[in-house]
Amino acid sequence: MEVVQALDPASPRVRFGVELRRLREGAQLSQAAVASRLGCTQTQVSRLEKAVRGPSRSDAERLDRLFGAEGGVSFVRLYERITAQPGGPVWFRSWAEEIEPTARVLRSWDPLLIPGLLQTESYARCLFNLEPRATAEAVQGQVEARVRRQRILERDNPPLVLALVDAGVLRRKVGEAGVMREQLDYLLKAIERPSVSVQIVDPECLPGLAGAFMIAELPDGHPITVHADSPAQGHVTADCEIVTLIQERYEAIRLWAYPERISLKMIEKARNEWS
Repeated sequence: MEVVQALDPASPRVRFGVELRRLREGAQLSQAAVASRLGCTQTQVSRLEKAVRGPSRSDAERLDRLFGAEGGVSFVRLYERITAQPGGPVWFRSWAEEIEPTARVLRSWDPLLIPGLLQTESYARCLFNLEPRATAEAVQGQVEARVRRQRILERDNPPLVLALVDAGVLRRKVGEAGVMREQLDYLLKAIERPSVSVQIVDPECLPGLAGAFMIAELPDGHPITVHADSPAQGHVTADCEIVTLIQERYEAIRLWAYPERISLKMIEKARNEWS
């Protein structure tokens, strides 16, 4: 049984769900019918209406097109009010709180950094400290959130994590040399887990230049969901066309990946250079 916490009825997230249900019922549409327009499942629409799942910008844009801003409601404006609130962007909370913890397999590509699930606290702190307008309080909250995400790797039945990482990441300095040594030691330790695979990708891999992304395979027939990065906002979607494009790109990048045993030696060599 799903336990739903008490929510502020005045919050934009709650209003988003209330208006979605009101307009859906007024148009005599089922949750399944709306789900097909959003490229998600009926359960996810139900969670949107109950305000236990945060909407994405694409959700808001598609709902505005579906209902035509009926009755003066703008789902995009409600979405913008939600993301203006403290506590991190909703698009990422939906990924970190709903997608990652339930995934059976997580595939990722990162051309610039160690993947978030495999970062040390020190490495992550250095990254967050360099964000525009970073404050000590905000950085601490971001670091704690990152550490919480990583707990899925410690479960009795963790997801299978298949990470592709550009070779240049091993020598991209984040913080002091000690931070990099600690990070690469941690990466080597993570690879010892049977549920974690890291392959280093040749830096001449041009298909990887489009940016970082993650692919989540979910249980119980739920659609594969992807998270694609951008400087301003990530994009989380189960849209079949987008998912297929990301999967094809992952496979194109994987062709440039070194076998695990060679990748391990490459990480060890880079670690020893950070002295």
